[in-house]
Amino acid sequence: KIVGYLAAGVIFGPHAIGTLSNDAARQLAPVSSLAIALIAFLAGAELRWSELRDRGVLLLKILATELTLVMVSITGLMLLMRDFVPFLAGGSPTVIVVMSVLFGSIAIVHSPAVTIALLAETRASGPVARTTLGVVLLSDVVVILLFAAVLSIARALVPPASAVGGFTVASVLWEIGGAVIIGAMLGGGIALYLRFVRRELFLFAILVAFFGSEIARLAHVETLLTMLIAGFVAENASPHALGEALRQAIERSAAPVFVVFFALAGAALHLGALADLWFVVIPIVLVRAAALWAGGTLGAAWGGASPVERKYTWMGLVSQAGVALGLATVAAEAYPERGDEIRALFLAMLAVHETIGPIMFRFALSRAGELSNTTTSPTTNAALAPDAPAPPDKAPDTTLQTT
Repeated sequence: KIVGYLAAGVIFGPHAIGTLSNDAARQLAPVSSLAIALIAFLAGAELRWSELRDRGVLLLKILATELTLVMVSITGLMLLMRDFVPFLAGGSPTVIVVMSVLFGSIAIVHSPAVTIALLAETRASGPVARTTLGVVLLSDVVVILLFAAVLSIARALVPPASAVGGFTVASVLWEIGGAVIIGAMLGGGIALYLRFVRRELFLFAILVAFFGSEIARLAHVETLLTMLIAGFVAENASPHALGEALRQAIERSAAPVFVVFFALAGAALHLGALADLWFVVIPIVLVRAAALWAGGTLGAAWGGASPVERKYTWMGLVSQAGVALGLATVAAEAYPERGDEIRALFLAMLAVHETIGPIMFRFALSRAGELSNTTTSPTTNAALAPDAPAPPDKAPDTTLQTT
C-alpha cells in the first residue's frame, strides 16, 4: 500500500500529470504534520519500559555498528567520487572532506514513518519487527545530535559564503531537550485522561496528534521526538488495557491520514533529478545497503540477538523519508551556494530508498514469519470504554470488525 500511495503521488504530482499542483501540496502540508505526529505517538506507544530495559543494550549495539559503518562507507565513497558529485567537484581538499562527512551524517538516517506505517498495515509482531522499530526510533535522536555536531564543526572549518542565522548549538539542544520535556508533560496529561475520562478515544487521538504537533511547532522543538516521548510516557504510565485502547483508536484515525501523507511524499519526489544523477545515486544506494547489511548483522551478533534478527533486521533500516530531507534542507540552508545540488542528490536518493525500503522490510517480515494472518483491524467497544463489563448473559464479543 505504501508504495502504491507513493506511486500515485508521483503520477498525479506536479512533476508528472500535474493534478496535484505545488500550491495544493503546500495547502495539504498540515496533513503531513498530523501524520508525523500520529506516527511518532504510535511509535512511542509501542515501546514498553521493561522491553527497553531488557533489550536496550542489543538495540544500542546494532545502532552503533550500523551507523558507524554507513557513515564511514558513504563518506569514503563521496571522497572517491568527488569529481562526479556536483557539490564536491572543483573544491579544495578541506571542502571535499567536510562536505563528504556532512553528507555521510545525513545518509545514515532511517524512516520511522515508513517503519510504523508498514507495521500498522501488516500488523506484524515478532523479534524482527520490534528490534527494527527500536533501532529506528533510537536512531532519530542519535542522528539529529550527530548531525548538529557535524554541521557545527563544518561551519567552523568551511564558513558559508553567506551566513544563515538561526542555527546554533543551543537551539539544537533546546530542540532535543525541550522535546523531551514537553513530550513528557503531554504524555502525563494523556495518561490522566485515560485513567479518569476514557471516553471518545477516536476523537481524542486526533486532537492529541493535532495539538501535540502545534505545541511542538510553537515551542520550536522536534515534533517527532515530542510525540514519541508523549506516546512512551502515556503508554507506560497507563494500565495496559487503556493504552491498548488508545493505540487502536489512533490506528483507526491514522489510516486515511497515511494515504495523504505518503501521496504527498511521492509528489515531492523529482524523478528528473534521479535521471540526471543516476550514476552517483546507484553507487550510494548499493554501498549504503551493503553497510547496513554488515552493520546490522555484526551488531545483532555482538548483542547476542537471535539468528532471525541477525539475518533480517537490516532490511528494515533501508527506508528514508522526511527526516533525511529535513536534515538535507538544513545543510542546504547552511551552505546556500551548494544548497540546490545537495537537495537534488538527496531527493534522488529518497526516490530509491522510499520505494525499495518498504518492499524489503515487508519481505523480511514475511521470511521471518511475523506477518499477521488477519488484514482487518481489531476494534471492539472496549476501544471506547475499556473498563465496561460484558453483559452477564453473554460472553465478550471477540469478532474482528472493520470500522
